[in-house]
Amino acid sequence: MHRPINPDAVPAPIGGYSQAIESRPGLRWLHISGQIPVATDATIPEDFERQCNLVWDHIDQCLRSAGMRWQHLVQVRTYLASPDYASSNSTIRQLRLQGAAPALTVVVAQTLDARWLLEVEAVAAAPH
Repeated sequence: MHRPINPDAVPAPIGGYSQAIESRPGLRWLHISGQIPVATDATIPEDFERQCNLVWDHIDQCLRSAGMRWQHLVQVRTYLASPDYASSNSTIRQLRLQGAAPALTVVVAQTLDARWLLEVEAVAAAPH
């Protein structure tokens, strides 16, 4: 379904991602909007680890609602409020993705709400 591409002429990925992902034709695609660390009761956890896990819970629910799972992810874009969260973000992402290694971008950017320490968007593809 997806083939990771990690050319020798490009630095090896460090941290559970692929430099590129090739997907075969005829897949159905799911584009997941940026998921924010706000619970359904409108609360926002104060610490990064809980926010990060909440965001991945939201992504998991989006995937499951479309009949998909982590292995269907082909692209993940993470926006961190500070580079100080990079290591925790990487650790939590790798644990949550259970070996899936989508293409990845991590950017440090100001979030829309200063209480949000990250936002994550994703793209997945699966057979019909």
